[in-house]
Amino acid sequence: MTSRGAGTAFSRKNYRLSTEPEKSKVTGIVNSRLLNDYLHRVFTNADGNQPAAAYRKHLTFQNLQEHLDRLLAEENGSEDSRDQVAEGRLGPSTVVLDHTSGFEGLLLVDDDLLGVIGHSNFGSIRATTCVYKGKWIYEVLISSQGLMQIGWCTLNCRFNQEEGVGDTPDSYAYDGNRVRKWNVTTTNYGKSWAAGDIVSCLIDLDEGTIAFCLNGISLGTAFDNITRGAGMAYFPAISLSFKESVAFNFGSRPLRYPFVEGYCPLQDPPVADLVKARKLLGYLKNVIHIAIDVTEGKLVEKDTSMWQLQGEPTVLITLAHIFNYFSPLMCKVYLVEDVLMTFLLSILERGGAVEAHPLIQQLLDLMWLLMEEYEVHECLKQLLMSLLRAYRFSPIIPDLGLQIHYLRLTIAVLKHEKSRKYLLSNVLFDVLRSVVFFYIKSPLRVEEAGLQELIPTTWWPNRFTKEGKESKEVKEESAEERLRRRAYERGCQRLKKRIEVVEGLQVQILKLLLNNKDRGGGEASRYIFLNKFRKFLQENASNRGNLTVLCPPEYMVCFLHRLIAALRFFWDGHKAKTPAALSSEEAYVPPQLFYNGKVDYFDLQRLGGLLSHLKKTLKDDLAAKANVLIDPAELQAVTMDDLDEDEESATSAAQSQRPSASLAIGGALARPGWLSSPTLGRANRFLSTAAVSLMNPRRPLGTLEKIKVRTLSVEQRTEEDIEGSHGNEGLLLGRPPEEPDQPITENSLLEVLDGIVMMYNLSVHQQLGKMVGVSDDVNEYAMALKDTEEKISRCPKRRRDIHEELLKSQKVFSEKLNHLSRRLAWINVTIYSKEKMQDVYWLLRVCIRTIEHGDRTGSLFAFMPEFYLSVAMNSYSALKNYFSPVNSMEELPGYEETLMRLAAILAKHFADSRIVGTDIRDSLMQALASYVCYPHSLRAVERIPEEQRISMMKNLLAPYEQRPWAQTNWILVRLWRGCGFGYRYTRLPHLLKTKPEDASLPSLQKPCPSTLLQRHMADLLRSDRDLAPSFLNSVLNQLNWAFSEFIGMIQEIQQAAERLERNFVDSRQLKVCATCFDLSVSLLRVLEMTVTLAPEIFLDWNRPSSELLLRRLAQLLNQVLNRVTAERNLFDRVVNLRLPGLESVDHYPILVAVTGILVRLLVDTDVQGAERATAVLLADPCFQLRSIQYLLGNAEPSALAAAAPATDKRHFSLHTYTEYISTEELAKVDKMLRHLSEESKQAAATTLPTSEEDLCPICYAHPISAIFRPCSHKSCKACINQHLMNNKDCFFCKATITGVDDFTKPASS
Repeated sequence: MTSRGAGTAFSRKNYRLSTEPEKSKVTGIVNSRLLNDYLHRVFTNADGNQPAAAYRKHLTFQNLQEHLDRLLAEENGSEDSRDQVAEGRLGPSTVVLDHTSGFEGLLLVDDDLLGVIGHSNFGSIRATTCVYKGKWIYEVLISSQGLMQIGWCTLNCRFNQEEGVGDTPDSYAYDGNRVRKWNVTTTNYGKSWAAGDIVSCLIDLDEGTIAFCLNGISLGTAFDNITRGAGMAYFPAISLSFKESVAFNFGSRPLRYPFVEGYCPLQDPPVADLVKARKLLGYLKNVIHIAIDVTEGKLVEKDTSMWQLQGEPTVLITLAHIFNYFSPLMCKVYLVEDVLMTFLLSILERGGAVEAHPLIQQLLDLMWLLMEEYEVHECLKQLLMSLLRAYRFSPIIPDLGLQIHYLRLTIAVLKHEKSRKYLLSNVLFDVLRSVVFFYIKSPLRVEEAGLQELIPTTWWPNRFTKEGKESKEVKEESAEERLRRRAYERGCQRLKKRIEVVEGLQVQILKLLLNNKDRGGGEASRYIFLNKFRKFLQENASNRGNLTVLCPPEYMVCFLHRLIAALRFFWDGHKAKTPAALSSEEAYVPPQLFYNGKVDYFDLQRLGGLLSHLKKTLKDDLAAKANVLIDPAELQAVTMDDLDEDEESATSAAQSQRPSASLAIGGALARPGWLSSPTLGRANRFLSTAAVSLMNPRRPLGTLEKIKVRTLSVEQRTEEDIEGSHGNEGLLLGRPPEEPDQPITENSLLEVLDGIVMMYNLSVHQQLGKMVGVSDDVNEYAMALKDTEEKISRCPKRRRDIHEELLKSQKVFSEKLNHLSRRLAWINVTIYSKEKMQDVYWLLRVCIRTIEHGDRTGSLFAFMPEFYLSVAMNSYSALKNYFSPVNSMEELPGYEETLMRLAAILAKHFADSRIVGTDIRDSLMQALASYVCYPHSLRAVERIPEEQRISMMKNLLAPYEQRPWAQTNWILVRLWRGCGFGYRYTRLPHLLKTKPEDASLPSLQKPCPSTLLQRHMADLLRSDRDLAPSFLNSVLNQLNWAFSEFIGMIQEIQQAAERLERNFVDSRQLKVCATCFDLSVSLLRVLEMTVTLAPEIFLDWNRPSSELLLRRLAQLLNQVLNRVTAERNLFDRVVNLRLPGLESVDHYPILVAVTGILVRLLVDTDVQGAERATAVLLADPCFQLRSIQYLLGNAEPSALAAAAPATDKRHFSLHTYTEYISTEELAKVDKMLRHLSEESKQAAATTLPTSEEDLCPICYAHPISAIFRPCSHKSCKACINQHLMNNKDCFFCKATITGVDDFTKPASS
């Protein structure tokens, strides 16, 4: 007998038997009679019967092998005939995808040649084996639910990037994405598929039919009378679009749904090996079931669940004989799935906790003891692959029993320490997509998932009016609605309890992987997991042009929540043992992790820019504050590596633009299996029609490894490197003086926490936003149903045809709502539950604390990765926008304080000079802009310390050049909205009857002005003499630009609309045009705000630039008024076109903004101020009284007469907007108009005609009033003052101007 692994080599003396009863008591070796009985009981015949004692051969360990050979060979005669090639099939006995010639386009194929990803527009591939007679079946595991056509084709079918399987005469396909069948033409067929479904493809060449099943349920015959005869043989085939992925099962594994009578899989099952494996398993069960009572000298049956291998030599030698045959069989995937996995699952079927079944642990001990190491490795790998595949592709049933079953076995296997460490080191993240274990798929077809039984009553909220706005008056819920809602909520609770069982098991798996006490035989599991987890993050963070590497976001969401639960379990466990440490409620990531090089952040952007740049510029600060020294040689190496990496990425970019041949040959991909095979992940090959030569061995991946070498070799870190010991602080090396010297938690948990924050940033936030779509669909259908019911109630009885159509619509909407409300219940439980909300809130608080601690380190704050600020902003956004109305953020503990701390971060860092990335600065600005739109978050801004508030306002009032001024302006406008003239609207008056936009948008929030921040702004403008002119000049410049751009664009739009040959306008141009209009309005509102809060900036002419600012303001206001109010002008014509995209362009918003400024300057001020403003306004050559009269609908008689024949259109008048403009405001406009009319008449009477020689040679609008020193050239004061703001050279001679004096023309001349 051959030896089976370490410690199991049995010499002949082991087999020597004793007949002395007293010796058996001492050694445990049984006498020959008892051994004979035992071996005959264990090794029964195929029929399970034992021959009578008189006829059976005396068995000992010497002849057991021979007996076992004979038993295993008993049925071989009948099996030989089965192993012959089945009739009706041509090709290799092992069926795979044909990667040599049977494909079209670019495809990624797994190394087992069964999984495939589309990597081009519409790639096609067929199998290596075809059939021409009989009934055949194969299965396709759907990994993504996009556009694919699956079925059969002949060798003659020619596919391309537009036509695939089903688009040619002799090919037939089913497409569950569009729910159709294809054979040149297409018709409706089947049901829609989802990721995690299994499609069975059946062909009956005797009857000439093709059919399909979805998850074992027949979809009916798809095609009949298919072409048969000489030369007609059909291959399994698929066509799939970019990034879509599937895995085939032709019979290399047991079919999931084989129960179709008469159909055979394309690949024969290993029948002989199956029979052998089942027999051997039977013998193994017998060993477990039968015990030897040495003292009594008899065999006894015992409870198998508590069986243990207690060093009994007889039992051990018997098992060694069994495993001698059993071990090689357990390396084959079919046998592992069909025999071993089934047996292990049957052990757990008895119920109870996994711990109550130690037999699985004992069996794993046996495998490690009696099998060769490579056999155990292969067996465990195949077992985990089969478990993961079974978990992912199990249909959802109401109690989630299948998923629970497979997770329990996964836990049982991972509880075995040696197996767990092997799987963690070599399988879970390297070969398998183990994150699948933490995913709970969402059912697309609720009736099949049994949700109708679980949630029999459906309900949806009716809180929206027809305009889509939330109803102002909360309607009293009827008794029937209340009953429905409560029944629905009870159903949701039932569903939640079932899903929580699955989630609990998933957390148990992670607790096993994060165990740091299992140091037997090497490193603890947690440290192996940490290194694999970091590499997993690296693959998902380094977007190196390979989209297929990324973990699907829906998996990431589930993984994140389970990891948070496991992390907090260990964190609080450590706190219980170490009272000085922080609890998980106070968790944060200390700042030294970001600069001490102990944690790899790959090439992720830091707040201060590139890491190599920061190491060079801040090396002195690192040495002084954190005692971290940067070796000059390392700096040089870092720089060289950056160059190498740039060259390499440039090379790959160049390759991507060449023909597909070079892409295929050079594009060895790190991990393209994320979307392909349901389990395999690492090794794949890239197929391209243009480059079959790429079947050469793949070149090893270099880029990712280079990053690790450059920063930190993740793979080689030990527990000591992470946790530290004996004065070595591990991950916490380089603590800055600002950081408290207090234990936080175990260092390894800090790295897990850091990884969780990174995961949220990578794809979790986007997925949370994406799944809100189902809730939006429910609201839309609810509105449509309500509208239909109202129409039914109003429908006249005589119009039965309309009534019937409305009833049909009502039925469709109701059915759709029933379906969606059940699906929404599932999504609310798995993604938007209260517990998930608390996880995201916890993450927000972690980020806030981390940013606060990092901020205290001064310049070292620049080392923090950008994603911490992103996650702080995004997690708050998710809590506010995605989790309501199911769960309210206000109910979260410490909500007000958290809101204030986040407000302080936004207020401080949006203009922080330590942050250099334009994207993150823009994000901070946008977050602050959104923050001030909502009353509760605006109040949080008002609660931050006064010093920070003033600093924020000062940063907002900085000149608008060289920064994203539109967002700054938007923030100031929101602080003013609700205080300005006619500026209390939520939506513009002319848009009220149009379809509403998303009511949760910041721009559609009710006005909530902040008088406190307005006061700060006024104080700053008054007290800082330099701030006000620079700020206002930049605002006036931007207004001039925005309005000029807007006018230029509407001219182009008007011309395009008038051309007969092209009566459409580019939608992007319309959008830019509307944006310029909105910017103009918001800039005008900021000017109104400034004039109201600090009028002296314009009207106190003791200030050096007041008069100039007032003249520029008057000039711009006159231009805007003239452009907008001229009769039958360009603005009117474009507004009347009502083009989609230009909805916001209207007279009201821009005219009331201008009116607000004029009223404040001319009416709401003292006499002297009004006189100055009036004089400047009337002195502007563009001033037209008609423009002011237009505001109240008082156009000049001549204009009215000219307009009358053309149209009876009503004129614009502020009087028509009584809901938006108060009577007091209208009275002020009347007063202003009377005042200007009177003043303009007087000005006209007293103004003497000015000769052309006396006019300013620059503007020709004002008389000459200034003379320059030393050159004595002249202009008006307005022109020279404006010029000197940016330039000190004379207009005419370019001499440097040293001073400007008043000029008065001598009377004699």
